[in-house]
Amino acid sequence: MTDSTNSTGKSGESRASTHLIELGFTIREKNWRHGHDEIDIIAENEEFIIFAEVKTRKNNSYGRPEESVNKQKQKFMIRAANTYMIKTNSEKEARFDIVAITLDQGAESVEHIENAFYPTLK
Repeated sequence: MTDSTNSTGKSGESRASTHLIELGFTIREKNWRHGHDEIDIIAENEEFIIFAEVKTRKNNSYGRPEESVNKQKQKFMIRAANTYMIKTNSEKEARFDIVAITLDQGAESVEHIENAFYPTLK
């Protein structure tokens, strides 16, 4: 990952955290890892614990940010989330969200996709 890409990603994660806080969530973890699996942001409110994947792009030339959260990435997130729920004894309902951020010529767009995907048995 280049320094520019890493910087864009970190900027996006910071903006996504701010967005979630503005919605009333408490940030529990950032870049939480279990083995090779990582969850960008784990946040909660009174009702849900959310596992958020943050995707940031400078523009939509290569597609919208959320389109890059493929089945393999979902599988990794679900596996990590399951471990997190067990380790923390959380009894809240889990939700998988995507926070897609586009930074196009200085104009910032934040799209928060709630329930972006659901855990499956396969």
